[in-house]
Amino acid sequence: MNVSYIAHISGRVQGVYFRASSQQQAIEYCLSGYARNLADGDVEVLLCGEQENIDKMLAWLAHGPEQAQVTDIQHKKVPWTEHHFFSIG
Repeated sequence: MNVSYIAHISGRVQGVYFRASSQQQAIEYCLSGYARNLADGDVEVLLCGEQENIDKMLAWLAHGPEQAQVTDIQHKKVPWTEHHFFSIG
């Protein structure tokens, strides 16, 4: 069953290839959605796909790429959103 989650990641997550690395991981986990920078320095990620793969992606987002320093991640299930690929905004 397909589900959608929105995640808000805080810490040193801009300027460290967080969005590009998130895109690579999402493609590996067969997920669609997006990753975008927020004005406050955080990153927002929408994940759409199978629950098992979203769980894996949320675990990855908790630390992100090597250069990142994630201090907090908040996520919640949201109504299903149809996306055909994972974009960077």
